[in-house]
Amino acid sequence: MARTQASPGNDTLLEARRAFFEAGRSPVGQVPGGILQSWRRCRGLGLAANARPAIEPIDAPSLRAMREQHERLWRLARAEVEMLAADATSTGSIAILTDADGWILDAEGSDAFLDKAGRVALMPGACWSEARVGTNAIGTAIADGHAVEVRGAEHYAAPHRILNCAAAPIFDPYGRMVGVLDISGDAAVAQVHALGLAQLAVAHIEHRYFDEGIVDADLLRVHSNRALLGTAREGLLAFRNGRLVAANRVGLSLFGLERGDLGRAPYEALFDGAVSRLRDDGAVHDRTGRVLYGHVDEPTRTRRARAASPITVSPAVAGAEADAPLFDDAQQAELERARRVLDAGIPVLVLGETGTGKEVFSRELHRRCARAGRPFVAVNCAALPEGLIEAELFGYESGAFTGARKDGNAGLLRQAEGGVLFLDEIGDMPMALQPRLLRVLQDRELSPLGGGKPVKLDFALVCATHRHLEDAVAEGRFRADLYYRISHHTVALPPLRDATDREARVQTLWQRIGQGRRLTTAAQDTLSRYAWPGNLRQLVASLRTLAALSEPGSEIDVDALPAYLRTSLPPTAAAAAAPPADADLDAITLSSMRAAVDACGGNIAHAARRLGISRSTLYRRLGAGLRGR
Repeated sequence: MARTQASPGNDTLLEARRAFFEAGRSPVGQVPGGILQSWRRCRGLGLAANARPAIEPIDAPSLRAMREQHERLWRLARAEVEMLAADATSTGSIAILTDADGWILDAEGSDAFLDKAGRVALMPGACWSEARVGTNAIGTAIADGHAVEVRGAEHYAAPHRILNCAAAPIFDPYGRMVGVLDISGDAAVAQVHALGLAQLAVAHIEHRYFDEGIVDADLLRVHSNRALLGTAREGLLAFRNGRLVAANRVGLSLFGLERGDLGRAPYEALFDGAVSRLRDDGAVHDRTGRVLYGHVDEPTRTRRARAASPITVSPAVAGAEADAPLFDDAQQAELERARRVLDAGIPVLVLGETGTGKEVFSRELHRRCARAGRPFVAVNCAALPEGLIEAELFGYESGAFTGARKDGNAGLLRQAEGGVLFLDEIGDMPMALQPRLLRVLQDRELSPLGGGKPVKLDFALVCATHRHLEDAVAEGRFRADLYYRISHHTVALPPLRDATDREARVQTLWQRIGQGRRLTTAAQDTLSRYAWPGNLRQLVASLRTLAALSEPGSEIDVDALPAYLRTSLPPTAAAAAAPPADADLDAITLSSMRAAVDACGGNIAHAARRLGISRSTLYRRLGAGLRGR
């Protein structure tokens, strides 16, 4: 629920800040309750209230990679961001899209306010999580899980009092937070409808998530008001095997449900009458006797959007030569230490950015450990909806719910018997399932859904994530007891940009992929010097693309490389352009802009797109000297 109470006046708010930050008192009633709770969280994290938070935006290639990682969110939210930006331009504010961790993917609107926001690093590539910058609409909406306004001095960090912000979190059909939509403006200008606009835009985005269908599920589009069918205000509820596995906010509110009910609520508990009645009559009664109108979308058998298979079960590690692991001496030593730990029955946690080869490392660990002859069961916790992950991971007995398989389902934990269970992206496991996984790890037995005799389990556990789990624990998004259970031994895989043998890696991979094609010295040097924000996965994909687009036996030069490689700023140039370590934020911003323009060969339009700002802003900041380019 959004915060609707009025904010206190400036004098009252300043008095409340003095009471809290200087006198250590709790100004209950002087600030909204949600703001006070956020202040307490931030103080508990040791954040300074009077200093400007050290926000360092990521570089342009990393921002591009982050946007690609969140392509679906970016695509589905694009229309709403543009709509809000058009309105924001006239009101001197900006519309902001972030991912679920608070990283800003896009910011558009008033050029004048974009400049002002830039002075506090409210810009694409910066992270505005509560744990990093204190109370703010983006970070606090993530922490609380609902829409919120943070006005002026309600911000934890005093330099952020120049902002008025309103933000609403975005949830996918399975109840997982995927991002935040924010409207920010000058604190001196009242933004009366900002929160309502943000919530309305989010409703449209969340509704759009259902357009690609829900795999193997009946999608019910219902409402008590016929006029709302076909709009973002219709209720959407998807049932698989008789259980509610996905829903939008309206669908949940129609029945008084919470997101935690996804994967649990049976169809019979909500509706009085079979799904066929809605198909045939266009109407069905709920359990209170209320008439709901609508229709049913037939199940889709495959995902319309590209998606990696969330589950793989294999007896051993085998793959194409191009995918064979590349381990340097340090990683070989890490593998040996991890093997000894795993053979001792201790879980291993593999950390690393997206594309660094966490699953490749884990599969090689399985191949070398004492359980190599037993199954390797890989589960992507980020790719499975909560309703499916519970049933598939823990299994269920016959008759556990309406539509369940006649013989039940043993579950993936039992499929990993004697082998290795690999929980990829463990940081994205739904909070509701974390306590159950913890009990299984503690007791080494599980009770299938629907009852039945507890089953003893024997498997080795390897987990992996690209997230900072300690931050997730501090922000309440990951259970501390589960974190300590799986993190006895951690392995951190370095990003490809930190590798000292990038040239050798490029050569080795090209020998596998190129099939006799040759790289010129210049092309190989360009490939070796690039930072590869997508890490090894991006490098392999780029080399495969080069091979596919060239003739057998040909020589590949720089002009055949992707445009982002040909225009990327060489490391030496980047270092030369970097500002001094003690430079202020304006100097850093200006230096980054000049470097981007140089990297794009003087093309202002390309540089503005790379930086995520408008051309007019870039022109104005760099000065009249660039206008002749």
